[in-house]
Amino acid sequence: MRRGFFAFGLILFGFCLVTSMTARQGAPAQGSEEKVLLLHADKLYFDERVHRTAQFLVGNVAFRHGDVLMYCDSALFYEASNSFDAYGSVRMLQGDTLSLDGDMLFYNGFDQLARVRHNVVMKHVNTFLYTDSLDYDRLYELGYFFEGGRLVDQDNELTSDWGEYSPATREAVFNYNVRLVNPLPPAEPKTTLLSDTLHYNTRTAIAHILGPSNIEHGGSHVYSELGYYYTQSDTAYLLNRSILNNDGRRLVGDSIVWLSEEHVGKAFGNVEYDDVVNKNKFYGHYAFYNDSTGYAEAADSALLVDYSEADTLYVHADSFKVYTFYLDTDSMYRKMHGFYHVRAFREDVQAVCDSLVYNSQDSCLTMYRDPILWQQGQQLLGEEIQAFFNDSTLDSVLVLRQALSVEMLDTIHYNQIAGKEIRSYFRDGDIYLTTVIGNVFLNYYPFDDDSLMVGMNHVETTLLKLFLQNRKVDRIWMPAAQGTMYPVPLVPPSVLYLENFAWFDYIRPRDKDDIFEWRPKKAGSELKKSIQREAPKQKLSDVKR
Repeated sequence: MRRGFFAFGLILFGFCLVTSMTARQGAPAQGSEEKVLLLHADKLYFDERVHRTAQFLVGNVAFRHGDVLMYCDSALFYEASNSFDAYGSVRMLQGDTLSLDGDMLFYNGFDQLARVRHNVVMKHVNTFLYTDSLDYDRLYELGYFFEGGRLVDQDNELTSDWGEYSPATREAVFNYNVRLVNPLPPAEPKTTLLSDTLHYNTRTAIAHILGPSNIEHGGSHVYSELGYYYTQSDTAYLLNRSILNNDGRRLVGDSIVWLSEEHVGKAFGNVEYDDVVNKNKFYGHYAFYNDSTGYAEAADSALLVDYSEADTLYVHADSFKVYTFYLDTDSMYRKMHGFYHVRAFREDVQAVCDSLVYNSQDSCLTMYRDPILWQQGQQLLGEEIQAFFNDSTLDSVLVLRQALSVEMLDTIHYNQIAGKEIRSYFRDGDIYLTTVIGNVFLNYYPFDDDSLMVGMNHVETTLLKLFLQNRKVDRIWMPAAQGTMYPVPLVPPSVLYLENFAWFDYIRPRDKDDIFEWRPKKAGSELKKSIQREAPKQKLSDVKR
């Protein structure tokens, strides 16, 4: 009976052994079966009364586990559990690139987990990690701290409440109260980055922003929740509507490229650029500015908004470019260029043209190629229009070549003035004087005291001055002139409109949104540019004759 029971036990043991081996071959190992080896100790003793399972090691203690060497002053060695507790001058070496130093080390050989405590220094290549508590997982080659840490490499210092570092990938992850300083203290920091979540690669010195972050660099401030900051070149690539502030200028975009050393900012997608100092804004899908040269540009649905006056001015063009001259001097001034399909709207004035230039040196805005300017019921057009400002207030408007001024009275009758040059002067936003020079033609409808149209005065002269009060003609002055006064019903059709008469109300911007809708002049109504010919140059031989 005993023999049968003994044979059954052998069979059952063999089955369990085979099952165990099969299971072990089929599943990955959860730890290391490799033994922690004691290499050296000056003294070794065992005292069951003090500790039942530990060996006491004192003096120049050394362990080896795989390719890792560990040293300390003293240790408790738990051979059965393949672990030890090390104390005093603890050092752990893995290859020739990674070392861990501290006051205490608790090591488990099965889990390959090293827990280092107090005055911890982790060194990998040229990177140092300082903390008070660090766990290093050899299976995943990952060290992490949870009571505050400081990482230092050749370029930067990073601190946070919690973090981890992987020697294999050289990637560091920081969370909670993250602070990156460049360059290293004690040097004066050029750049400071504050964040909640940050990834950093010690090989490339690139910081990956993954949470609300603020970057300070000189007078520049950046807010971003997603992006990359290249610490060696002080360059940032920012996403998710990041914000760049610089000396009163604010740039927002779906994505931003910031080259801080070159003082250059670029933005893409739904861009907003706000110059608080000069009280104007740029919108578009692309913007660029260079702080060191004062150059800026905006394109792709570009919009300029000037809010320096009570009435906001909105100007659209295919692109805007701003140039600054004599930067940071008392003689500094700017030129702004608007290129192609320019349309502008303000409550009291509207304009269209092909392109424009504004010069802050003389506060002059010049409109080119078929420019038209409207103010309430009045229209000005010519080959070129110049508007002069005084403290952002319109002072005068000069229309050059083929100049025409039209005031609509009703759908048939228009006051009209044509000449080589028209200049209107403004006071408190209203015209008080208009002068016309060269080949002057005038169609003017006077009214009686009952506001009834008296007739039409058709005049040809060389010079004309109109004095206005409350936007109405008060008196007219001109030298010798030829003119005819027609009763309204008897005005000849050939005289009703001047030769270059045109009324372009159909392309006039109606509101700030309408400036994006380009409406060209009807075919054949465009101005034909006048050709300025120079007098033929005389030769000395001709004079002698």
